[in-house]
Amino acid sequence: MDNRFSNAQRAEVLTQALPYIQRYNGKIVVVKYGGNAMVNENLKEQVMEDVVLLWLIGVKVVLVHGGGPEISEMMNKLGKQSEFINGLRVTDKETVEIAQMVLSGKINKSLVNFLEKEGGKAMGISGVDGKLIEASIKNPELGFVGKIDNVNINPVLDLLEKGYIPVVSTIGCDNDGNIYNINADTAAARIAGALGAERLIMMTDIVGLLKDKDDPKTLIPTIKVSEAKSLLEDGTISGGMIPKIKCCIDAISHGVKNVTIMDGRIPHSILMELLTNEGAGTEVVADNG
Repeated sequence: MDNRFSNAQRAEVLTQALPYIQRYNGKIVVVKYGGNAMVNENLKEQVMEDVVLLWLIGVKVVLVHGGGPEISEMMNKLGKQSEFINGLRVTDKETVEIAQMVLSGKINKSLVNFLEKEGGKAMGISGVDGKLIEASIKNPELGFVGKIDNVNINPVLDLLEKGYIPVVSTIGCDNDGNIYNINADTAAARIAGALGAERLIMMTDIVGLLKDKDDPKTLIPTIKVSEAKSLLEDGTISGGMIPKIKCCIDAISHGVKNVTIMDGRIPHSILMELLTNEGAGTEVVADNG
């Protein structure tokens, strides 16, 4: 037992969390999981602990994951070179098969196993199952990189209803049986929208949205959609943050009440965001929110 805190201090912490537990009990929270928090084993264990704790207090957590670094690692092992255009992986037939194997096989089942080990009840599915993610070619130059045409959310709802934590790998399909690699941020936004989720938490390798991308002290804790669009237009939001902010805006336009871009490198950042008044990262809200 950790002796740094007395029983009274532990009781006080739980009491302070009570209003937040009441707020999220029975609500759907989608967590997009990837980046450093996924490849660091200690952080991975802490994230899974957070997810199981939320599940135990009655939050309906849906875990949506990517796995770009692991796909690249497997391609290297198989002697296949990764090629990127504007940050997106060129995905031929062989590459999409590798992506499906890594995402829906290795990573997905590893996360399910972690959650079960921490005392959760989890079920792994891919976007192909029940045609959860219907997709088509995003750009012929990129091959089997998919854009999402439709989300059939019933498989996720069925798992939530039966008390599972759904763990979703972001592989899509079409009516002709083609498989597509889908950007995990985009998939999480659309899945959260289809669920009408209370929150979407996007775990990244940065502290959040910065006014000055080189100064972590310029973190913007909360931003409205209209303000985010203005910062996109004037170039304040640049580089890899552009697609993430666009996904946040997309999620809110599809009915998600609140989206947070969060630093997944901080231990227990999910609990800080949901169960304390401190929060973590940048919160994106609707203009009328």
